[in-house]
Order: sequence, then C-alpha cells, then structure tokens
Amino acid sequence: MGNWIILLLDLFGTAVFAITGAVQGIRRHLDIFGVTVLACCVGVGGGITRDCIIGCTPVAAFQNQHYILICIAVGILSYMSAGFLIKKRNIVKFCDAIGLGVFTAIGAQKGMDFGLTFTGIVLCGVFTSVGGGIIRDVLTGKIPVVLKSDFYATASLIGGIVFCLLLPLKLHFFLNFLIVAALVTAIRLIAIRYNLQLPAAGRFNNRSVH
Repeated sequence: MGNWIILLLDLFGTAVFAITGAVQGIRRHLDIFGVTVLACCVGVGGGITRDCIIGCTPVAAFQNQHYILICIAVGILSYMSAGFLIKKRNIVKFCDAIGLGVFTAIGAQKGMDFGLTFTGIVLCGVFTSVGGGIIRDVLTGKIPVVLKSDFYATASLIGGIVFCLLLPLKLHFFLNFLIVAALVTAIRLIAIRYNLQLPAAGRFNNRSVH
C-alpha cells in the first residue's frame, strides 16, 4: 500500500512539474514538440539525474512508462491551453511549489533506501527537485532559477535536512514524507508571497569585482 501511495505522489509531482516546463516553452513561443520536450525535461529530468548519480539503472523513468507518458500528455494539453496557462501564473507557481515539496521528499526517501549518508540523502532530495528545472533553463538560455530565485533550492535543502533529522524518530515513512513535502511547499509559497530572497553577490558592495 505504501509503495503505491509514493508512486501516485511521484506521478503527481511529475505532472505538476511538467506543467511548469510546458509553460516555459509556451512563453518562449516554441512549437508543440518544443513545449512537450520541456515538459518532459522538468517532469523526469531531476529523477533521471538522481538515479544516474546513485547508480540506480535503468532509471525509474525508463522502467515505468507512465512517467514519460504523463509528461507528453501534459505537454500537449498545455500547448492546447496556452492562453489559459499564461494568464494563470499563480496556479503555475502553486503547482511548482507542490512539485518541489513532493520531489524533495521522494528524492530523500530514495537516497535513504540506497543507504546513503546524511549528505547523500539531502542532495538526492535537491537533485530530484531542481535537476529538471536546471535542464529546462539551460535549454531556453536562462540562468537556472535555482541559482537566483527566492528560496527554491534552499527550500529543498532545508526539506532534505529535516527528513534526515526525523529519521531517528522512526515515524511511519508516509508521515515523514508528508511533513517534508508540506514544509518545503510552505517555505516556497511563503518566499513567493513575501518576495524572500538570499542576498545576491555584490548586493552590499557596489564596487566592481576584479
């Protein structure tokens, strides 16, 4: 039962992340193929990156065809409803925050299942949640959001740390999952609401850096 719940949440996270990739493609005026490619990159890119790093091959996205099929479906549907998605920026941001939380928890859980250390578990959560977005931004010629956005990768990092801190309590894995996913989502939404950001380089020093 537990494995099915995690799988469903993983597929849900894949879908909501795929939406954010598709929207970026729409904003860049790509064709239906380009929009779908970006949907796939964000939907499964982080998980593929994580699985390759920890040696989990074939990667989950290739073992279960539902991941790719969901991304393709989301890409096509997003292309067909481009006007609606562009206007609903807040919905997209909300979906992105949920996906960040879900993927952080899933990535950390997989790191734990593979017997990784504290650092490895935390980084598995981060790679899973931000890897696809980095691929998307590189493909569209942007500085990756995780390097300059309001508590994006930082929220995932905090979530991974909390996941590890909860392990000694031996909570049911699903409760642990929900706590981490909810925490990361909440941090991200609060950061968006109040425009919270980490200090940028040079913010406190206007002199040129040579």
